[in-house]
Amino acid sequence: MPAPSHVATAPTAVRPPAANAAFDYQLGGPYPPPDTVRAVSRDRTAKPAPGLYNICYVNAFQAQPDDTGTWKDHHPELLLRDERGHPVIDQDWDEPLLDISTAAKRAALMDIIGPWFDGCAKAGYDAVEPDNLDSYERSHGRLTAQHAAAFAELLTRRAHQRQLAVAQKNTTDLLPRRHSIGFDFAVVEECAHYQECGDFADAYANRVFAIEYEKKDFAAACRAWGKRLSLTLRDRDVRPAGSAGHVDQRC
Repeated sequence: MPAPSHVATAPTAVRPPAANAAFDYQLGGPYPPPDTVRAVSRDRTAKPAPGLYNICYVNAFQAQPDDTGTWKDHHPELLLRDERGHPVIDQDWDEPLLDISTAAKRAALMDIIGPWFDGCAKAGYDAVEPDNLDSYERSHGRLTAQHAAAFAELLTRRAHQRQLAVAQKNTTDLLPRRHSIGFDFAVVEECAHYQECGDFADAYANRVFAIEYEKKDFAAACRAWGKRLSLTLRDRDVRPAGSAGHVDQRC
């Protein structure tokens, strides 16, 4: 029986990662991964790592701090605004939220972000990691989970058209919608800290790359989930190897 029309299905060429593959989270800059690593996540501006499963990081729901000027100058109407007309900011990372509140704005955003996904595919990545799916939680009520799901559906459709698998990034709130959105696996931060590892493991048949930033959380995760999930301890700034403060451990 064919899938219902509302379900986003991936073509057979899409290749999700293997469960429990050793993972390196290289968002702060690319570097040669350790020999045991089988999967790497890098920023979309970096080249993939030869011979590994490569995940292309795209900040799809917020503006990168160094790109804020570009958005303000060229796409000011696509930044979420407060009652005074000022951009709504994710204070933790100083990132303006993108306005995904209407179908028209979501379509306009896809004209910008869709080509980024195309670039990931052209570069040779296997998957994309659209970050800040949970930005609605920082929108002061201006965005909803439904808005996030609707935009995520557009993102997964574009990625699957380019034979890219798609990671759900964080937020257990949208796990019940994972099939209709079209997610293939998960990249999650601090699932041990928030006691969410089991939810993601069950939802994605252990195809979960989990990153912890505190040693005690990493140790707890390894004890509970080390045989099922790919677990990594990183410094919060995900600094490249060789730089001061770099932390990179696996179970």
